[in-house]
Formats: sequence, C-alpha cells, structure tokens
Amino acid sequence: MTAHLSLKTALTASLLAFATLALPSQATTVYKSIGNYGEVKYSQTPPPVGTKYEVIEIRSNGGGTVDRGEYDGKVDANEEAPPSAEEQRIAQLEAQMKEQEERQLAERCQNLRNQMTNLNAGGRVYEMDENGERKYLDSREMQLKKEQIQEAMSQYCSGNGQAT
Repeated sequence: MTAHLSLKTALTASLLAFATLALPSQATTVYKSIGNYGEVKYSQTPPPVGTKYEVIEIRSNGGGTVDRGEYDGKVDANEEAPPSAEEQRIAQLEAQMKEQEERQLAERCQNLRNQMTNLNAGGRVYEMDENGERKYLDSREMQLKKEQIQEAMSQYCSGNGQAT
C-alpha cells in the first residue's frame, strides 16, 4: 500500500509539474525609471512622457524576470528628459541676460536714430567738447557723423540701418 501511495503521489506531482509547464506563460509588464531625486521607481503604467525607462516582464510560470531589452535610453524624437533644477536656473539666467542685451540694443538703436534725425533736421549742430563747451559742426563734419551713425545703425538696428 505504501508503494501504491508513493506511486500515486509521484504521479500527481508529475501531472502537476506537467500542467504547470503546459499552461501558457503569463507575464506582467513593469516599467523601471529614475525619479526626479535619483530614486528607482517601478510601476505597471508607463512613466510620464519624456522619462527614460526600462521595460521588464515578470513571468507567472516561475521563469523569473526577463528584460525585454527595451531600455529606452533613447526616447521618442518628440520627448526630452526634464531639465534639472541647475539646468533650469542656468536657462533662466541666460534668458534674462539675452533679454537685457536685446533691451540695450533697442535703446542703442533708438539713440542712434534720434541722432540721425537731429543731423537730418538741418540747422546748426554742435557737440560738447571735453571742457563742456559747444563745438559747432561744419557740413563736412556733419556728413562724416551721418556716415558713422549709419554704420552703427546697420550694426545695432537689426541691419535695416534706416532712420524711421
């Protein structure tokens, strides 16, 4: 009877093992990504757009984990990793500097246009010398001044160079 029980147990164990192997393998997809603070995150839903992630399958038949080799080290062309706090700060400072430069260029251009308008208005034109005294320009000096201002306007006024 012990042999019969042992054979029955062995047969049941074999059938159970065979049934387990014969069942279709089911896998759960898990997404592995790195969080904003460097922590490793696992989720059953894909991470936000632009986040680099790795797809991992976990098999239910005891086969363990299988890396499908879909490490998303390259994201979709329209996705980008979010910039770090330092990169955001640098970008903000660069934007402020660019805005300040553009403002200075606009002021410089307007100043040049005002000078050109004064030269074209006619009448007597003067400059202040180093002693703070007026020095009136003759026609040759005025023409030279206009050429200098026109050249500066072409540099600072987006290349249009025309006084408006």
